[in-house]
Amino acid sequence: MLIIPNKVNADLPEDISRNDFLSIVDWFEKHQRSLYILGWSYLRNQQHLEELFYQTILKAQKDFPKIKSKTTFDTWVTKVFIHKCRELAATVSLEASEESDVHRELFNALNQLNGQEREALVFTYLRGLSAEETASLLQLSVIEVKELLVSGIQSLRNGLRHGEHFNGCVEYQKFYLDYLGRNMDRPLKIDFEKHIYHCLDCQGDLASFQEVTLQLAETLEEFQVPAGFIEGISERIAETEKHRQQKAGRWNRIAFTAASIFVLVVCTGFFTGAYAKVYYSWTEEDPELRAFLQEGLGQRLNLEAENNGVRIKIKSVIADEFQTLVFYEIEDMKESNQYWIDYEDGVTVVDERKIMSEQFYPEYEPPDLESDLNRKEQSVYHGKMSLRPLKEDSGTIKLNIDQLLRLPDVSSVQNAFNSYGNAGYEKGKWNFEIPVSKLPSTEYEMDEEIVVEGVTVWLNKLTLAPTSTILNYGIRNNLPEKRLNSINFDQLEVNNKKLKSDLYGGMTSSDYAYQAQFEPLFEKKTDQFKIYLDMAYLSFQDDKVVKLDAEKEYPQTFEYAGSTISIDKFQIGHPTTIVISNHDVKDRAYDSLNINIVPEKEEDISIEIGTEGVLVDKNGKEHDMTKITPSDFEKLKTPRYLTTVESIKIHEKNVIPKALEIYGYRATKYLDDVFEILLN
Repeated sequence: MLIIPNKVNADLPEDISRNDFLSIVDWFEKHQRSLYILGWSYLRNQQHLEELFYQTILKAQKDFPKIKSKTTFDTWVTKVFIHKCRELAATVSLEASEESDVHRELFNALNQLNGQEREALVFTYLRGLSAEETASLLQLSVIEVKELLVSGIQSLRNGLRHGEHFNGCVEYQKFYLDYLGRNMDRPLKIDFEKHIYHCLDCQGDLASFQEVTLQLAETLEEFQVPAGFIEGISERIAETEKHRQQKAGRWNRIAFTAASIFVLVVCTGFFTGAYAKVYYSWTEEDPELRAFLQEGLGQRLNLEAENNGVRIKIKSVIADEFQTLVFYEIEDMKESNQYWIDYEDGVTVVDERKIMSEQFYPEYEPPDLESDLNRKEQSVYHGKMSLRPLKEDSGTIKLNIDQLLRLPDVSSVQNAFNSYGNAGYEKGKWNFEIPVSKLPSTEYEMDEEIVVEGVTVWLNKLTLAPTSTILNYGIRNNLPEKRLNSINFDQLEVNNKKLKSDLYGGMTSSDYAYQAQFEPLFEKKTDQFKIYLDMAYLSFQDDKVVKLDAEKEYPQTFEYAGSTISIDKFQIGHPTTIVISNHDVKDRAYDSLNINIVPEKEEDISIEIGTEGVLVDKNGKEHDMTKITPSDFEKLKTPRYLTTVESIKIHEKNVIPKALEIYGYRATKYLDDVFEILLN
């Protein structure tokens, strides 16, 4: 489900404050081309770019509450993108097989530049930013940016010309950029032109400098984002956001029935080593950690650090090849506050790249605001944090924490949900040395195929890991008019135990194969399992061109995908505005449309699309998004978001649209498929 929200004002807009996720996705929709090219200059692979965009949007969404009022949103989120781009580039190898010869030559040359030179060139010659704007993004002075541009173009020129030497006068080379940009003061410009007139070396040097800047701008302008790129990212982001909302009122996982455990202990006694179950049932408050300890997974650590009246206790660590799960307790010893550890903000693992694998990104572990345990004492919070897995079988993690998120007063789940992220931070120093040993997993390789909505999905591995159950699969999209973008799994049944799907799991590994994650099984052997599907997210190719005529009276209607769609408004101006709507959502084939505007003259235009919509549950009942509470959302269970109004704006002057082009649509389908898989 692709959700494209209303326009974003660059300076901390009001609508971003109300709905940051939708606004952030919209911002990336509008700036995808320049960011894609910047990312491509580092990564050179579309799958790597998908992961880069995905991680950046999640990071921008989560960190949004910390943005200062004096900082523009554009600058802030672009800095996030640059940071993630550099971080990911350090972990992957370059692949240039998808480039044309012209683009390959340019990007090979760009790759030889240092990061800031490269970024300065892309921002200036693609996005058209001023030196002042680029300086703000790169946190440099304007003078430093101009020096980067000059040195970057000179280095790029040498790379493209395979080492040809240029002999312009050094003292005048620094003026090339301002001269070509017509930004020189008149006295300096006259002196510069006099010198150029008499200096043949500088004439040739300036001409080649200008040639490279033009070649750079033209080549980058021709570089296109692959069709459907941002749609796939938006689908994945929208699904992640939906999952977070679904789980807002249900953050407790993995429960064990006390009575059944007690019966097991009575029947087996100490003959089977079940003493641990009795012991931990009385001594461990956290039910999730208790379940691990009772199964002999992990051990008590009770490492403590105190600073500024706040004490953090590392209670235990459960580690496997996918993640390192840290259980902790935080006590406010001065006041009645609860604090949460945010892995991406305020947490540092010393020598992380040396000791931890970068194949998997840590799983998001949200604050559990409504558990009985965390409601017990207002000054104590019990939580967990996911870190990357260790490279070796064992080691010591040096964990430094310098910031905690202060959680709101959990007087009600609704209040906690609404104010989460806005309660402030607690600064301090809490350092730990945590001994960790990885626990083994059991893997079942397979080569099985299932068919979901006519699309082949192949299953290649089931892993029973200590911290989760993981299903590796792939989607073979080979149908010309339909694409399966992603699947929601409801549950996995193994050894007659039903494991709920992990709403925050499903992260891809470095090879970008799909993974579905479920609750841990705590068992190592099985010979079969069942897959229960929940939803399929689909894209359909269905082209239709609707002619636009400003002389006609609107509204006008047309038929598409079994629906009657109205063009409510078509107004030429600045901006030019087109509004289409379809409020009949009952049994509608599509969730949202893929739209483009065809201008009368062949020219590049940018369009801004704002949407309104409704949530429709599995029973077809509509729900107003502005009135629904998190607890209400939880009860809906994977609702569809259907657009009802799409407002299209063209900000370029003198652009007259001649047609509305619909090149397909996206749809969500509820599934009740169950597949039984036998393992060899």
